[in-house]
Amino acid sequence: MGDVNVRVPIAEQDAKVRATNFDEVCLGYTEEEAVEEAQRCLNCKNPKCVGGCPVSINIPAFIEQVKNRDFKRAYEIISESSALPAVCGRVCPQESQCEGVCVRGIKGEAVAIGKLERFVADWARKNGIKPASDVAKNGHKVAVIGSGPAGLTCAGDLARAGYDVTIFEALHKTGGVLVYGIPEFRLPKEEVVAAEVANVESLGVKIETNVIIGKSTTIDELMENEGFEAVFIGSGAGLPKFMGIPGEQSLGVFSANEYLTRNNLMKAFKDQDTPIYHGKKVVVVGGGNVAMDAARTALRLGAEVHIVYRRSEAELPARVEEVHHAKEEGVIFDLLQNPVEILADESGWVKGIKIIKMELGEPDESGRRRPVEIPGSEYEIECDCVIMSLGTSPNPLISSTTDGLDVNRRGCIIAKEEDGSTSKTAVYAGGDAVTGAATVILAMGAGKSAALGIRRYFGETV
Repeated sequence: MGDVNVRVPIAEQDAKVRATNFDEVCLGYTEEEAVEEAQRCLNCKNPKCVGGCPVSINIPAFIEQVKNRDFKRAYEIISESSALPAVCGRVCPQESQCEGVCVRGIKGEAVAIGKLERFVADWARKNGIKPASDVAKNGHKVAVIGSGPAGLTCAGDLARAGYDVTIFEALHKTGGVLVYGIPEFRLPKEEVVAAEVANVESLGVKIETNVIIGKSTTIDELMENEGFEAVFIGSGAGLPKFMGIPGEQSLGVFSANEYLTRNNLMKAFKDQDTPIYHGKKVVVVGGGNVAMDAARTALRLGAEVHIVYRRSEAELPARVEEVHHAKEEGVIFDLLQNPVEILADESGWVKGIKIIKMELGEPDESGRRRPVEIPGSEYEIECDCVIMSLGTSPNPLISSTTDGLDVNRRGCIIAKEEDGSTSKTAVYAGGDAVTGAATVILAMGAGKSAALGIRRYFGETV
Protein backbone atom coordinates (compact mmCIF):
# COMPACT_ATOMS: atom_id res chain seq x y z
CA MET A 1 0.00 0.00 0.00
CA GLY A 2 1.26 3.48 -0.88
CA ASP A 3 1.13 6.72 1.11
CA VAL A 4 -2.06 6.59 3.23
CA ASN A 5 -2.42 10.38 2.94
CA VAL A 6 -2.77 10.21 -0.85
CA ARG A 7 -5.76 8.66 -2.57
CA VAL A 8 -5.33 5.98 -5.22
CA PRO A 9 -5.38 7.75 -8.60
CA ILE A 10 -8.22 6.96 -10.98
CA ALA A 11 -7.92 6.54 -14.74
CA GLU A 12 -9.43 9.10 -17.11
CA GLN A 13 -9.60 9.56 -20.85
CA ASP A 14 -6.81 11.79 -22.15
CA ALA A 15 -8.11 15.37 -22.36
CA LYS A 16 -7.34 15.81 -26.08
CA VAL A 17 -9.06 12.54 -26.93
CA ARG A 18 -12.16 13.02 -24.77
CA ALA A 19 -12.70 16.56 -26.10
CA THR A 20 -13.69 14.91 -29.38
CA ASN A 21 -16.13 12.28 -28.06
CA PHE A 22 -19.06 11.80 -25.67
CA ASP A 23 -17.63 8.75 -23.91
CA GLU A 24 -17.33 8.87 -20.14
CA VAL A 25 -14.36 10.92 -18.90
CA CYS A 26 -13.63 8.98 -15.70
CA LEU A 27 -12.97 5.26 -16.22
CA GLY A 28 -13.49 4.12 -12.62
CA TYR A 29 -11.47 2.01 -10.21
CA THR A 30 -10.45 -1.57 -10.88
CA GLU A 31 -11.13 -4.10 -8.11
CA GLU A 32 -7.53 -3.89 -6.88
CA GLU A 33 -7.57 -0.08 -6.89
CA ALA A 34 -10.89 0.02 -5.04
CA VAL A 35 -9.66 -2.36 -2.33
CA GLU A 36 -6.45 -0.36 -1.92
CA GLU A 37 -8.37 2.94 -1.63
CA ALA A 38 -10.84 1.36 0.83
CA GLN A 39 -7.92 0.39 3.07
CA ARG A 40 -7.28 4.09 3.67
CA CYS A 41 -10.60 4.38 5.57
CA LEU A 42 -10.08 4.58 9.35
CA ASN A 43 -13.57 3.23 10.14
CA CYS A 44 -14.08 6.07 12.61
CA LYS A 45 -16.22 5.42 15.70
CA ASN A 46 -17.91 8.76 15.09
CA PRO A 47 -18.02 8.87 11.28
CA LYS A 48 -18.55 12.47 10.22
CA CYS A 49 -18.87 11.31 6.60
CA VAL A 50 -22.30 9.80 7.33
CA GLY A 51 -23.53 13.12 8.69
CA GLY A 52 -22.17 14.81 5.57
CA CYS A 53 -24.24 12.57 3.28
CA PRO A 54 -27.76 13.93 2.55
CA VAL A 55 -29.14 10.37 2.38
CA SER A 56 -27.09 9.08 5.35
CA ILE A 57 -25.36 6.14 3.67
CA ASN A 58 -23.45 4.01 6.20
CA ILE A 59 -20.18 4.87 4.52
CA PRO A 60 -17.69 3.13 6.86
CA ALA A 61 -19.75 -0.07 6.71
CA PHE A 62 -19.83 -0.27 2.91
CA ILE A 63 -16.16 0.64 2.62
CA GLU A 64 -15.31 -2.08 5.16
CA GLN A 65 -16.99 -4.61 2.85
CA VAL A 66 -14.97 -3.30 -0.10
CA LYS A 67 -11.83 -3.92 1.99
CA ASN A 68 -13.09 -7.47 2.52
CA ARG A 69 -13.84 -7.84 -1.21
CA ASP A 70 -17.49 -8.52 -0.40
CA PHE A 71 -18.77 -6.13 -3.04
CA LYS A 72 -22.29 -7.60 -2.98
CA ARG A 73 -22.67 -6.81 0.71
CA ALA A 74 -21.22 -3.33 0.11
CA TYR A 75 -23.95 -2.74 -2.50
CA GLU A 76 -26.65 -4.00 -0.14
CA ILE A 77 -25.51 -1.52 2.53
CA ILE A 78 -25.52 1.41 0.10
CA SER A 79 -28.92 0.36 -1.29
CA GLU A 80 -30.49 0.59 2.16
CA SER A 81 -30.08 4.37 1.87
CA SER A 82 -29.66 5.25 -1.81
CA ALA A 83 -31.71 4.33 -4.87
CA LEU A 84 -29.14 5.78 -7.28
CA PRO A 85 -25.60 4.86 -6.18
CA ALA A 86 -24.09 4.68 -9.68
CA VAL A 87 -25.44 8.18 -10.34
CA CYS A 88 -24.33 9.67 -7.03
CA GLY A 89 -20.88 8.16 -7.34
CA ARG A 90 -20.49 10.15 -10.54
CA VAL A 91 -22.20 13.51 -10.03
CA CYS A 92 -22.43 14.22 -6.27
CA PRO A 93 -20.26 17.06 -4.92
CA GLN A 94 -18.58 14.72 -2.45
CA GLU A 95 -15.81 17.24 -1.82
CA SER A 96 -18.30 19.49 0.01
CA GLN A 97 -20.25 16.66 1.67
CA CYS A 98 -18.99 13.26 2.85
CA GLU A 99 -15.38 13.72 1.70
CA GLY A 100 -15.35 17.30 2.97
CA VAL A 101 -15.51 16.07 6.58
CA CYS A 102 -13.41 12.90 6.17
CA VAL A 103 -10.76 12.65 8.92
CA ARG A 104 -8.18 11.54 6.35
CA GLY A 105 -8.60 14.95 4.73
CA ILE A 106 -7.10 16.75 7.75
CA LYS A 107 -3.51 15.69 7.01
CA GLY A 108 -3.88 14.55 3.43
CA GLU A 109 -6.52 13.62 0.86
CA ALA A 110 -9.95 12.45 1.91
CA VAL A 111 -10.94 8.87 1.13
CA ALA A 112 -12.42 8.74 -2.39
CA ILE A 113 -15.88 7.86 -1.08
CA GLY A 114 -17.68 8.83 -4.28
CA LYS A 115 -15.38 6.81 -6.51
CA LEU A 116 -15.80 3.78 -4.20
CA GLU A 117 -19.58 4.15 -4.30
CA ARG A 118 -19.42 4.26 -8.09
CA PHE A 119 -17.20 1.15 -8.15
CA VAL A 120 -19.61 -0.82 -5.97
CA ALA A 121 -22.68 0.22 -7.97
CA ASP A 122 -20.98 -0.55 -11.29
CA TRP A 123 -19.81 -3.94 -9.98
CA ALA A 124 -23.37 -4.77 -8.89
CA ARG A 125 -24.80 -3.78 -12.28
CA LYS A 126 -22.24 -5.82 -14.20
CA ASN A 127 -22.91 -8.82 -11.98
CA GLY A 128 -26.70 -8.61 -12.14
CA ILE A 129 -27.19 -7.70 -8.48
CA LYS A 130 -30.52 -5.97 -7.75
CA PRO A 131 -31.82 -4.29 -4.57
CA ALA A 132 -34.01 -6.50 -2.35
CA SER A 133 -37.71 -6.21 -3.26
CA ASP A 134 -39.66 -8.92 -1.38
CA VAL A 135 -42.04 -6.64 0.57
CA ALA A 136 -45.73 -7.27 1.22
CA LYS A 137 -48.05 -4.53 -0.09
CA ASN A 138 -49.91 -2.47 2.52
CA GLY A 139 -52.79 -1.37 0.27
CA HIS A 140 -51.96 2.35 0.17
CA LYS A 141 -51.63 4.04 -3.22
CA VAL A 142 -49.24 6.97 -3.77
CA ALA A 143 -48.54 9.08 -6.87
CA VAL A 144 -45.11 10.55 -7.54
CA ILE A 145 -44.82 13.48 -9.97
CA GLY A 146 -41.51 13.48 -11.83
CA SER A 147 -38.96 10.72 -12.36
CA GLY A 148 -35.85 12.69 -11.45
CA PRO A 149 -33.68 11.95 -8.41
CA ALA A 150 -36.25 13.22 -5.87
CA GLY A 151 -39.11 11.24 -7.41
CA LEU A 152 -37.13 8.03 -7.91
CA THR A 153 -35.84 8.15 -4.33
CA CYS A 154 -39.25 8.80 -2.80
CA ALA A 155 -40.85 6.10 -4.97
CA GLY A 156 -38.15 3.56 -4.17
CA ASP A 157 -38.32 4.15 -0.42
CA LEU A 158 -42.13 3.91 -0.40
CA ALA A 159 -42.11 0.74 -2.51
CA ARG A 160 -39.66 -0.85 -0.06
CA ALA A 161 -42.15 -0.02 2.69
CA GLY A 162 -45.00 -1.79 0.85
CA TYR A 163 -46.74 1.10 -0.90
CA ASP A 164 -48.31 0.87 -4.36
CA VAL A 165 -46.43 3.66 -6.17
CA THR A 166 -46.90 5.12 -9.65
CA ILE A 167 -44.51 7.73 -11.08
CA PHE A 168 -45.90 10.17 -13.64
CA GLU A 169 -43.25 11.61 -16.00
CA ALA A 170 -43.90 14.41 -18.49
CA LEU A 171 -41.20 13.37 -20.96
CA HIS A 172 -40.85 10.19 -22.98
CA LYS A 173 -37.78 8.99 -21.06
CA THR A 174 -37.50 8.36 -17.34
CA GLY A 175 -34.83 10.01 -15.23
CA GLY A 176 -35.57 13.73 -15.19
CA VAL A 177 -32.45 15.87 -15.01
CA LEU A 178 -30.34 12.70 -15.09
CA VAL A 179 -31.34 12.12 -18.73
CA TYR A 180 -31.86 15.65 -20.04
CA GLY A 181 -29.52 17.80 -17.97
CA ILE A 182 -26.26 15.91 -17.42
CA PRO A 183 -24.09 15.09 -20.45
CA GLU A 184 -23.31 11.56 -21.55
CA PHE A 185 -19.60 12.04 -20.83
CA ARG A 186 -20.40 12.57 -17.14
CA LEU A 187 -23.35 10.21 -16.79
CA PRO A 188 -23.99 7.49 -19.41
CA LYS A 189 -27.72 7.26 -20.05
CA GLU A 190 -28.36 3.67 -21.14
CA GLU A 191 -25.58 1.99 -19.21
CA VAL A 192 -26.09 3.83 -15.89
CA VAL A 193 -29.30 5.88 -15.66
CA ALA A 194 -31.58 3.34 -17.35
CA ALA A 195 -30.16 0.59 -15.14
CA GLU A 196 -30.78 2.60 -11.96
CA VAL A 197 -34.37 3.33 -13.09
CA ALA A 198 -34.86 -0.38 -13.79
CA ASN A 199 -33.73 -1.12 -10.22
CA VAL A 200 -36.44 1.19 -8.88
CA GLU A 201 -39.00 -0.51 -11.13
CA SER A 202 -37.84 -3.90 -9.83
CA LEU A 203 -39.14 -2.80 -6.42
CA GLY A 204 -42.65 -2.73 -7.92
CA VAL A 205 -42.80 0.97 -8.87
CA LYS A 206 -44.92 1.66 -11.97
CA ILE A 207 -43.89 4.47 -14.34
CA GLU A 208 -46.16 6.28 -16.79
CA THR A 209 -44.39 8.57 -19.27
CA ASN A 210 -45.80 11.38 -21.44
CA VAL A 211 -48.13 12.46 -18.62
CA ILE A 212 -48.02 16.23 -18.02
CA ILE A 213 -49.53 17.01 -14.63
CA GLY A 214 -51.55 20.17 -15.11
CA LYS A 215 -52.39 19.24 -18.72
CA SER A 216 -52.97 15.47 -19.07
CA THR A 217 -54.46 15.38 -15.59
CA THR A 218 -54.14 17.25 -12.30
CA ILE A 219 -53.13 16.34 -8.78
CA ASP A 220 -56.70 16.92 -7.61
CA GLU A 221 -57.99 14.51 -10.27
CA LEU A 222 -55.42 11.87 -9.31
CA MET A 223 -56.63 12.03 -5.73
CA GLU A 224 -60.35 12.38 -6.36
CA ASN A 225 -60.77 10.09 -9.39
CA GLU A 226 -57.80 7.72 -9.51
CA GLY A 227 -57.66 6.58 -5.90
CA PHE A 228 -54.27 8.02 -4.95
CA GLU A 229 -54.23 8.73 -1.23
CA ALA A 230 -51.05 10.84 -1.21
CA VAL A 231 -48.89 12.62 -3.77
CA PHE A 232 -45.22 13.57 -3.87
CA ILE A 233 -44.20 16.39 -6.22
CA GLY A 234 -40.64 16.02 -7.47
CA SER A 235 -41.07 17.86 -10.75
CA GLY A 236 -37.78 19.75 -10.64
CA ALA A 237 -37.00 23.24 -11.88
CA GLY A 238 -37.01 23.31 -15.66
CA LEU A 239 -37.93 26.92 -16.40
CA PRO A 240 -34.76 28.75 -17.57
CA LYS A 241 -33.77 32.24 -16.50
CA PHE A 242 -32.42 34.95 -18.81
CA MET A 243 -30.61 38.24 -18.23
CA GLY A 244 -33.08 40.57 -19.91
CA ILE A 245 -30.35 42.31 -21.92
CA PRO A 246 -30.80 43.70 -25.45
CA GLY A 247 -30.49 41.13 -28.25
CA GLU A 248 -31.37 38.14 -26.10
CA GLN A 249 -34.09 37.09 -28.56
CA SER A 250 -31.58 36.78 -31.41
CA LEU A 251 -31.24 33.55 -33.36
CA GLY A 252 -28.48 31.41 -31.91
CA VAL A 253 -29.25 32.23 -28.27
CA PHE A 254 -30.14 29.15 -26.22
CA SER A 255 -30.90 28.45 -22.60
CA ALA A 256 -28.53 25.82 -21.28
CA ASN A 257 -31.64 23.81 -20.44
CA GLU A 258 -32.74 23.58 -24.08
CA TYR A 259 -29.21 23.05 -25.39
CA LEU A 260 -28.49 20.18 -23.02
CA THR A 261 -31.94 18.61 -23.42
CA ARG A 262 -31.54 18.42 -27.18
CA ASN A 263 -28.13 16.83 -26.79
CA ASN A 264 -28.69 14.52 -23.84
CA LEU A 265 -32.29 13.36 -24.06
CA MET A 266 -32.78 13.59 -27.81
CA LYS A 267 -29.25 12.62 -28.93
CA ALA A 268 -28.75 15.66 -31.17
CA PHE A 269 -24.99 15.16 -30.86
CA LYS A 270 -25.44 11.99 -32.91
CA ASP A 271 -27.14 13.98 -35.70
CA GLN A 272 -30.39 12.12 -35.15
CA ASP A 273 -33.85 13.54 -35.79
CA THR A 274 -33.41 16.44 -33.38
CA PRO A 275 -31.11 19.06 -34.90
CA ILE A 276 -28.91 21.42 -32.93
CA TYR A 277 -26.77 24.29 -34.09
CA HIS A 278 -23.06 23.46 -34.09
CA GLY A 279 -21.58 26.89 -33.41
CA LYS A 280 -18.02 27.66 -34.43
CA LYS A 281 -17.46 30.06 -31.52
CA VAL A 282 -19.75 29.67 -28.51
CA VAL A 283 -20.08 31.87 -25.43
CA VAL A 284 -21.57 30.30 -22.31
CA VAL A 285 -22.78 32.78 -19.69
CA GLY A 286 -22.61 31.46 -16.11
CA GLY A 287 -20.25 29.57 -13.81
CA GLY A 288 -22.16 26.63 -12.34
CA ASN A 289 -22.07 22.92 -13.13
CA VAL A 290 -24.68 23.38 -15.85
CA ALA A 291 -22.51 26.03 -17.51
CA MET A 292 -19.57 23.60 -17.47
CA ASP A 293 -21.78 20.89 -18.98
CA ALA A 294 -22.99 23.20 -21.76
CA ALA A 295 -19.48 24.46 -22.50
CA ARG A 296 -17.94 20.99 -22.62
CA THR A 297 -20.81 19.79 -24.85
CA ALA A 298 -20.32 22.67 -27.30
CA LEU A 299 -16.59 21.93 -27.33
CA ARG A 300 -17.27 18.33 -28.30
CA LEU A 301 -19.49 19.58 -31.12
CA GLY A 302 -16.45 21.35 -32.57
CA ALA A 303 -16.65 24.89 -31.21
CA GLU A 304 -14.16 27.24 -29.62
CA VAL A 305 -15.85 27.86 -26.28
CA HIS A 306 -15.65 30.77 -23.84
CA ILE A 307 -17.22 30.81 -20.38
CA VAL A 308 -18.11 34.35 -19.31
CA TYR A 309 -18.61 34.72 -15.55
CA ARG A 310 -18.97 37.92 -13.56
CA ARG A 311 -16.97 36.82 -10.52
CA SER A 312 -13.47 35.36 -10.10
CA GLU A 313 -12.43 31.71 -10.21
CA ALA A 314 -12.61 31.49 -6.41
CA GLU A 315 -16.37 32.20 -6.60
CA LEU A 316 -17.18 29.76 -9.40
CA PRO A 317 -20.09 27.67 -8.08
CA ALA A 318 -19.20 24.66 -10.26
CA ARG A 319 -17.38 21.68 -8.79
CA VAL A 320 -13.61 22.03 -8.83
CA GLU A 321 -13.36 18.75 -10.76
CA GLU A 322 -15.68 20.05 -13.50
CA VAL A 323 -13.74 23.32 -13.85
CA HIS A 324 -10.49 21.36 -13.99
CA HIS A 325 -11.85 19.03 -16.70
CA ALA A 326 -13.19 21.96 -18.73
CA LYS A 327 -9.82 23.71 -18.64
CA GLU A 328 -7.97 20.51 -19.57
CA GLU A 329 -10.23 20.10 -22.59
CA GLY A 330 -9.63 23.63 -23.84
CA VAL A 331 -12.58 25.73 -22.60
CA ILE A 332 -11.50 29.37 -22.25
CA PHE A 333 -12.53 31.17 -19.03
CA ASP A 334 -13.27 34.91 -19.27
CA LEU A 335 -13.70 35.77 -15.60
CA LEU A 336 -14.75 39.02 -13.92
CA GLN A 337 -16.70 39.88 -17.05
CA ASN A 338 -20.43 40.21 -17.74
CA PRO A 339 -22.58 40.52 -20.89
CA VAL A 340 -24.48 43.76 -21.45
CA GLU A 341 -25.79 43.15 -25.00
CA ILE A 342 -26.03 40.43 -27.63
CA LEU A 343 -25.21 41.67 -31.11
CA ALA A 344 -27.01 40.35 -34.21
CA ASP A 345 -26.55 40.73 -37.97
CA GLU A 346 -29.19 41.88 -40.47
CA SER A 347 -30.78 38.41 -40.53
CA GLY A 348 -31.21 38.40 -36.76
CA TRP A 349 -28.46 35.87 -36.11
CA VAL A 350 -25.93 36.29 -33.29
CA LYS A 351 -22.65 37.82 -34.44
CA GLY A 352 -21.13 38.80 -31.11
CA ILE A 353 -21.62 39.72 -27.49
CA LYS A 354 -20.76 42.98 -25.75
CA ILE A 355 -18.97 42.48 -22.44
CA ILE A 356 -18.14 44.79 -19.55
CA LYS A 357 -15.29 44.05 -17.15
CA MET A 358 -16.04 43.67 -13.45
CA GLU A 359 -14.25 43.95 -10.11
CA LEU A 360 -15.24 42.51 -6.76
CA GLY A 361 -16.72 44.90 -4.21
CA GLU A 362 -18.27 44.29 -0.78
CA PRO A 363 -19.92 40.95 0.07
CA ASP A 364 -23.61 40.57 -0.84
CA GLU A 365 -26.34 38.68 1.06
CA SER A 366 -24.86 35.34 -0.10
CA GLY A 367 -21.51 36.19 1.50
CA ARG A 368 -19.73 36.43 -1.85
CA ARG A 369 -18.14 39.71 -2.88
CA ARG A 370 -20.50 41.60 -5.15
CA PRO A 371 -19.26 42.13 -8.74
CA VAL A 372 -19.19 45.80 -9.75
CA GLU A 373 -18.92 47.10 -13.32
CA ILE A 374 -15.80 49.00 -14.36
CA PRO A 375 -17.02 52.05 -16.34
CA GLY A 376 -15.69 52.35 -19.86
CA SER A 377 -14.33 48.78 -19.99
CA GLU A 378 -16.76 47.41 -22.59
CA TYR A 379 -15.49 45.28 -25.46
CA GLU A 380 -16.92 42.74 -27.90
CA ILE A 381 -16.39 39.02 -28.44
CA GLU A 382 -17.25 37.62 -31.85
CA CYS A 383 -19.44 34.51 -31.64
CA ASP A 384 -22.25 32.74 -33.48
CA CYS A 385 -23.93 31.09 -30.48
CA VAL A 386 -24.69 32.18 -26.90
CA ILE A 387 -25.83 29.77 -24.19
CA MET A 388 -27.40 31.28 -21.07
CA SER A 389 -26.75 29.22 -17.95
CA LEU A 390 -28.18 31.41 -15.20
CA GLY A 391 -30.21 28.91 -13.24
CA THR A 392 -33.77 27.66 -13.47
CA SER A 393 -37.01 27.91 -11.52
CA PRO A 394 -40.00 25.55 -11.23
CA ASN A 395 -42.56 25.53 -14.01
CA PRO A 396 -45.77 27.02 -12.51
CA LEU A 397 -48.02 24.50 -14.31
CA ILE A 398 -48.44 22.14 -11.36
CA SER A 399 -48.89 24.76 -8.66
CA SER A 400 -51.34 26.78 -10.77
CA THR A 401 -53.58 23.75 -11.39
CA THR A 402 -53.61 22.42 -7.82
CA ASP A 403 -56.08 23.89 -5.33
CA GLY A 404 -54.59 24.96 -2.00
CA LEU A 405 -50.91 24.49 -2.89
CA ASP A 406 -48.84 27.46 -1.68
CA VAL A 407 -45.73 28.73 -3.47
CA ASN A 408 -43.21 31.43 -2.57
CA ARG A 409 -42.34 34.57 -4.56
CA ARG A 410 -39.89 32.55 -6.70
CA GLY A 411 -42.62 30.11 -7.70
CA CYS A 412 -41.17 27.30 -5.58
CA ILE A 413 -43.60 25.05 -3.71
CA ILE A 414 -43.51 25.70 0.03
CA ALA A 415 -42.75 22.46 1.87
CA LYS A 416 -41.37 21.60 5.30
CA GLU A 417 -37.76 20.45 5.12
CA GLU A 418 -38.18 17.72 7.72
CA ASP A 419 -40.99 15.81 5.99
CA GLY A 420 -41.84 17.53 2.67
CA SER A 421 -45.40 18.34 3.72
CA THR A 422 -47.10 21.21 1.89
CA SER A 423 -50.11 23.43 2.54
CA LYS A 424 -52.34 20.78 0.91
CA THR A 425 -53.23 17.73 2.96
CA ALA A 426 -51.54 14.50 1.77
CA VAL A 427 -49.47 16.37 -0.82
CA TYR A 428 -45.71 16.42 -0.31
CA ALA A 429 -42.91 18.01 -2.32
CA GLY A 430 -39.14 18.07 -2.50
CA GLY A 431 -36.07 18.68 -4.63
CA ASP A 432 -35.71 21.53 -7.10
CA ALA A 433 -39.49 22.12 -7.17
CA VAL A 434 -39.06 23.37 -3.59
CA THR A 435 -35.51 24.73 -3.44
CA GLY A 436 -34.94 25.88 -7.00
CA ALA A 437 -32.04 24.36 -8.94
CA ALA A 438 -29.72 22.41 -6.62
CA THR A 439 -27.82 19.10 -6.63
CA VAL A 440 -28.93 15.54 -7.38
CA ILE A 441 -28.08 14.32 -3.88
CA LEU A 442 -29.99 17.12 -2.14
CA ALA A 443 -33.04 16.25 -4.24
CA MET A 444 -32.60 12.62 -3.21
CA GLY A 445 -32.40 13.63 0.44
CA ALA A 446 -35.66 15.56 0.05
CA GLY A 447 -37.33 12.56 -1.60
CA LYS A 448 -36.19 10.40 1.29
CA SER A 449 -37.56 12.82 3.90
CA ALA A 450 -40.89 13.04 2.08
CA ALA A 451 -41.18 9.24 1.92
CA LEU A 452 -40.86 9.17 5.72
CA GLY A 453 -43.41 12.00 5.97
CA ILE A 454 -45.89 10.07 3.82
CA ARG A 455 -45.41 6.94 5.89
CA ARG A 456 -46.11 8.91 9.08
CA TYR A 457 -49.21 10.38 7.41
CA PHE A 458 -50.52 6.82 7.05
CA GLY A 459 -49.84 6.18 10.73
CA GLU A 460 -46.51 4.40 10.59
CA THR A 461 -44.01 4.99 13.37
CA VAL A 462 -40.76 5.61 11.51
